[in-house]
Amino acid sequence: MADLVDMEIFAGVVQSGSMSAAAREMNLSPAVVSKRIQKLEDRLGARLLQRTTRQIALTEAGQGYFERVVAILASIEEAENHVVGGNTSARGTLKVSAPTSFGRMHLAPHLTPFLARHPDLKLSIQLTDDFVDIVGESYDLAIRIAELQDSSLVARRLAPNTRVICAAPQYLAEHGEPETLNELVQHHCLAATTQDIWRLESKEGPTQLRVSSVIQTNSSELIREAVIAGIGIALRSTWDVGEELRSGKLKVVLPEYRASRHVAVYAVYPSRRFLPAKVRVLIDFLSDLYGPEPYWDNGVALNA
Repeated sequence: MADLVDMEIFAGVVQSGSMSAAAREMNLSPAVVSKRIQKLEDRLGARLLQRTTRQIALTEAGQGYFERVVAILASIEEAENHVVGGNTSARGTLKVSAPTSFGRMHLAPHLTPFLARHPDLKLSIQLTDDFVDIVGESYDLAIRIAELQDSSLVARRLAPNTRVICAAPQYLAEHGEPETLNELVQHHCLAATTQDIWRLESKEGPTQLRVSSVIQTNSSELIREAVIAGIGIALRSTWDVGEELRSGKLKVVLPEYRASRHVAVYAVYPSRRFLPAKVRVLIDFLSDLYGPEPYWDNGVALNA
């Protein structure tokens, strides 16, 4: 039991970011917390935390230990949930990170039925277009739209991410519609500063196109509004502009080209083992909601 308490204190320190904050949350004195961490490090024979006057940071050994401690504590929570409320019971606070636009458009509108199913669950949702440190910042789950590289994290594919080249009809009426990629570079292209290389695929294989955007911005949402306003041509996801493609406010240009099929919508979490019920129920909910043919693609003409 003493070892388990030390694990909980260690996890609390990492998650709160300081020993004093962890002490307040656990109703302990900072001296007790410091002593238990020191005792834990002595028993393991390894330094887990680098301490400074202002903050703490995990050592390499501490990072690996933290990931495993989180799994152990999650398994205990899972066991208690099984006894108290069945193995599908979800309770506590679920901390989630999601991309800003995607979270606003395809997460927030569906939270009412999800929370109705799980009344003992609270959500802490942070919207950001940055890739957060899931373990270091104590997130239970992150939704990412990316081509994921190998990592120690676990990823479950929730939906494809279809990205097409598109423009407003009024722009095409004024400037003409490009028929080749070479013609495309002569047009007013639109891209956020982090998306100025378009990685495309066609029946001829993959290709890359570096675009010089007529608007310089770090905001993908601004680019979205600019292409709808008829300022230029952009590479957009159907989850982002599906409604505009259905209504005719936007038209697919060069339909034979799509962005890389390896980019998808994923749920990313620290460990497959001992997955807490609160994480599993959200992943299952989103997987059922989106799926291999997501609702945002319904009625979207991608070949014209």
